[in-house]
Amino acid sequence: QGQFVESGGGLVQPGGSLRLSCAASGFTLDYFVIAWFRQAPGKEREGVSCISRGNSSTYYADSVKGRFTISRDNAKNTAYLQMNSLKPEDTAVYYCAATPPRLLARLCLQWDPVDVGSWGQGTQVTVSS
Repeated sequence: QGQFVESGGGLVQPGGSLRLSCAASGFTLDYFVIAWFRQAPGKEREGVSCISRGNSSTYYADSVKGRFTISRDNAKNTAYLQMNSLKPEDTAVYYCAATPPRLLARLCLQWDPVDVGSWGQGTQVTVSS
């Protein structure tokens, strides 16, 4: 069964940057739409960013637009989330998810993680001075 391993989180000051990685194992990332979600303490999981299978389209939540950039390297079977100008409200555990291309609209426009399988352990991002 396929799974993701997220990494790259840590403690950063407001205004700083982090690059998260999402390594897939047990399946080929190239076949799927990839998304990043996050969950802050006491809050529901929310969609952050999404990238289509062919890298032709990217999607961002309003709260991160202009600050975060999603990308993927299919040769490395890994997706990334470059996070710049970080704010305390970006503090959360970040997860990645994959869904078949036919569910792109549901995942990337509605931020509904249907049919994404089980979640990885996530990576903690803490933005604090």
